[in-house]
Amino acid sequence: MQLVDTHCHIQSIGAKQGERHTQELWAKAEQLSIQNVLDRAMADGVSKMICVGCELEDSQLAIDVAAEHANIWASIGIHPHEASNFAVDKNAQDKFKALSKQAKVIAVGECGLDYYYEHSPRDQQIEILNIQLELASQQALPVIFHVREAFDDFWSIVNNFPNLHAVLHSFTDNLVNLDEALKRGFYIGVNGISTFAKKPEQIEMYKRVPLSNLLLETDAPFLTPVPFRGNINEPNMVAVIAKHLAEIRNENLNDLAAATTANATKLFGV
Repeated sequence: MQLVDTHCHIQSIGAKQGERHTQELWAKAEQLSIQNVLDRAMADGVSKMICVGCELEDSQLAIDVAAEHANIWASIGIHPHEASNFAVDKNAQDKFKALSKQAKVIAVGECGLDYYYEHSPRDQQIEILNIQLELASQQALPVIFHVREAFDDFWSIVNNFPNLHAVLHSFTDNLVNLDEALKRGFYIGVNGISTFAKKPEQIEMYKRVPLSNLLLETDAPFLTPVPFRGNINEPNMVAVIAKHLAEIRNENLNDLAAATTANATKLFGV
């Protein structure tokens, strides 16, 4: 059984630059290295991983880690939380766009809109999202989306890019927005939240995602699945998520693994 973690942040392990919150969480794990994490992932059948950038330095870290490991690829992104730092910095925007031409960059993101925290003003989030969607279109790259309590604005923006190939990362929304995503051919990224979700509609949503549109992810070091809550998440936990989904969806685990791995290959080319 071969699995793919389509969304993790292991590039921040031991890093002194990049996304601060992720670095700080990894630092709580003693004697941890990227190689340790990779070895555990491979032992549990997680053979490929995508390191997802959240800002300029973090995206470069993802590229650097991908260059050093045959089974890792990179996505470059400006997270909506970081939008205010980039909306006023044309030089940083140009440097970010240049990253798209580096080796093993297979996607743009994570990018999107976050109206739950709203760490950046909405107009700047929208501006930076549009810049990244234009880049993805120019470079023919798929997109990894982060969207939280912002779908009304999100769909109106996405409609301007009709040929977009994308995944909604960490999707926890309702059935209406699931249908909107599926109408556009988007993939749905499911992680450890699925193991501790309580709302009936949310659980039903995880059951209804077509196998042809399902992707597995960890968001490591965040969102550790049950029964490992309280520990720092790692890509090997994709195996736990896959097992849980197979159980609640009444599907064969090997079939689910094969389908989600094929989906990752189709979307990202990994």
